[in-house]
Amino acid sequence: MQTTTVKLYSLEYTDAKTYLTAALFMAGNIVLPQLCHLVPQGGAQWLPIYFFTLIGAYKYGWRVGLLTAVVSPLLNSVLFGMPAVAVLPAILFKSVLLALLAGLAAMRFKRVSLLLFAAVVGIYQTIGTLGEWGIKGDFFLAVQDFRIGLPGMLLQVFGGWAVVKFFIRK
Repeated sequence: MQTTTVKLYSLEYTDAKTYLTAALFMAGNIVLPQLCHLVPQGGAQWLPIYFFTLIGAYKYGWRVGLLTAVVSPLLNSVLFGMPAVAVLPAILFKSVLLALLAGLAAMRFKRVSLLLFAAVVGIYQTIGTLGEWGIKGDFFLAVQDFRIGLPGMLLQVFGGWAVVKFFIRK
């Protein structure tokens, strides 16, 4: 059986590499949502705004993830009007939660596994849904990711795991 070596980092805010790396993941979080929004309900179904936040935080640490989590939705909203300003608080809450959970899981367990990615996605979505319910006051809207976004959650788990494990090993 072949072993794949994956180096996980925890970049600091004082390191210029942190900002360059975060900028690359922000670009991904700008391009991918635009592609998904070409399909009706593509954003709600594929949850693209979270994909590169998960990868950045898991591979390069919570600081890269946090920068990506906050700046990406704001830039998308300013540049393209999506996400709409009304949903930004819930998306920012979930994005920040995802960045922190992914970065901390990578730092704590120091390995890449489907189970860890599934746990991170499941936990941020569950807590995020409760937070979104509190923000919006509408349970039906808050559970939208579970009603419509299951393909996006699966993409985050399997796609995020594959990108970290096989495509950005070192």
